[in-house]
Amino acid sequence: MSEGTSMLAELLTAGEVVVLSGAGISTESGIPDYRGPSGSLKRRTPMTYQAFVGDAAARRRYWARSYVGWRAMTRAAPNSGHHAVAHLQRRGLVAGVVTQNVDGLHQAGGARAVIELHGSLHHVVCLSCGDSTSREELDRRLTEANPQFGARATAVNPDGDVELGDAEADAFQMVGCRACDGGVLKPDVVFFGETVPVERVRECFALVERARLLLVLGSSLTVLSGRRFVLHAAKLGIPVAIVNQGPTRGDRYATLAIDAPLSTVLPELIRLVDV
Repeated sequence: MSEGTSMLAELLTAGEVVVLSGAGISTESGIPDYRGPSGSLKRRTPMTYQAFVGDAAARRRYWARSYVGWRAMTRAAPNSGHHAVAHLQRRGLVAGVVTQNVDGLHQAGGARAVIELHGSLHHVVCLSCGDSTSREELDRRLTEANPQFGARATAVNPDGDVELGDAEADAFQMVGCRACDGGVLKPDVVFFGETVPVERVRECFALVERARLLLVLGSSLTVLSGRRFVLHAAKLGIPVAIVNQGPTRGDRYATLAIDAPLSTVLPELIRLVDV
């Protein structure tokens, strides 16, 4: 038993814990994080909102890659980290979850009261009329439009994008919104360069303000999108605990920072709180 995990178990016992999770919690499910040891940013720059909206060719290539990546994402299963968060909720210790991930694995692992800060790959929105549909429905339409498309993923990113040659991607056939007859479709996720909806941010702040502990799991807190909740908790005097493989930009604000894989810390933490 590590001293850090024992200290974390003590912090958890008061309950009213809010979990802030990042891509690192899904690496054991086969989805690499952005900046950790398997970080996808080392391979390529993710799609930006500006490129998606302003460049039809870039948009086609994105949907081709995402079409392939969707299959990898749907095969991903919740791991011990997701199950641990759900278990702590059932124990009445975790009051809510804010996740920066778009993979839906927290919910698949049994968690509830999950706020998806950056949206969900399981939904698609029309940029023209605002109509929302399921990713499953879009996938069926894309399959019908691309019966000969047989590209396979070489590496999937946390946003569901994959590595794919331009020649393969350029042959991909797009489909438009059915509700408004051809509007541009976009996964209902926050791309790099796009802002998180204001009401969603306010909901997250309100959840943090009611917390007795903010527990960060698998996030380097490099971008302000997630780090602002750590800053807010610290400003209010709410303890912050961080478990991440590698240093984070929130360590200086943390009551406790554990540099270790979640797959090592969280199962041990569950054993301690279940005693």
